[in-house]
Amino acid sequence: MTGNEAIAEGAVQAGCVFYAGYPITPQNELTAYMAKRMAEVGRIFIQSESELAAINMVLGVSAAGGRVMTSSSSPGISLKQEGISYLAGCQLPCVIVNIMRGGPGLGNIAPSQSDYFQATKGGGHGDYHSIVLAPSSVQEAFDLMFSAFELADRYRNPVIILGDGMLGQMMEPIYCTRKKRTTQNAQRTTQKKWALTGCKARSPNIIRSLFLAEGKLEEINKILQKKYKKIQVQEQSWEGLFLEDAHTVFVAYGTMARIARGLMYGLRKKGMKVGLIRPISLWPFPLKAFCNLPGVRRYIVLEMSYGQMLEDVRLAVERKKSVEFFGRAGGGIPKEEEILKKFFKKKVEL
Repeated sequence: MTGNEAIAEGAVQAGCVFYAGYPITPQNELTAYMAKRMAEVGRIFIQSESELAAINMVLGVSAAGGRVMTSSSSPGISLKQEGISYLAGCQLPCVIVNIMRGGPGLGNIAPSQSDYFQATKGGGHGDYHSIVLAPSSVQEAFDLMFSAFELADRYRNPVIILGDGMLGQMMEPIYCTRKKRTTQNAQRTTQKKWALTGCKARSPNIIRSLFLAEGKLEEINKILQKKYKKIQVQEQSWEGLFLEDAHTVFVAYGTMARIARGLMYGLRKKGMKVGLIRPISLWPFPLKAFCNLPGVRRYIVLEMSYGQMLEDVRLAVERKKSVEFFGRAGGGIPKEEEILKKFFKKKVEL
């Protein structure tokens, strides 16, 4: 499957009952796949008239207790930001997929990682956070959809899957079990006591993000901050490779981590003590991954941007170790030769 198709199939099996989206490259295969599969399993697919319509449809169905999802690519996600802020303010769960492309502006349709700030720092107005997960393979793109919907429901919060055009378009074999997972996860969507399902025999539920009474909105913000602190403690995730003896550690996520991994293995074959930290949760950022690594002398951050995750790595390291950076943007993909030339003085041929 392609990454886009794997994300879509993972969503179906995770119990997504409603999808609304609007076409934009390079995530169109995801929308096309959902158009077919949602009909096959008797659920709802809507190609909306705009990105704004899509995110607000998602808000409405989420408020009614359904597992919901939308997807887009960079400029389309920008158009959804107001709705994402409303979802966070209403404490409504949903999954939002961003298959990033080059920017700013309309940019191009090549892969990029330049939406990191937008995803991890909020993106819309107000003090809020979305949980952000970054797959680096087609298999992981499928698998993370189950985690995404579970986290969204557990914390009543938007969850963003942050991929890129390369991951969305590439094709790899994956393993999945269809029928059992689909049935189990679809049944879970009805167990939400806060949902607007009609108030017979119970007090009415109220879902809103507008609080005009003096001091009320500050109380709501304090509740949100308490939730975010809990997420930061409990939901950090990452992959660490060869950290026990590493002197140099690459830090990269998503597609860029695939390049870093190949480079790491090549350097280790040459006898160099190189490791890799691959953040899987971009928010909360895995600060714990950088603890208890006394042998590390420097971190090299690799991104398809001009230094966005770099800021979180610097905060994690707290100036105790050297942090260096290499990145390209606008659809530029760093090559192993470029990275070797910049960071390793001795000529190394892999």
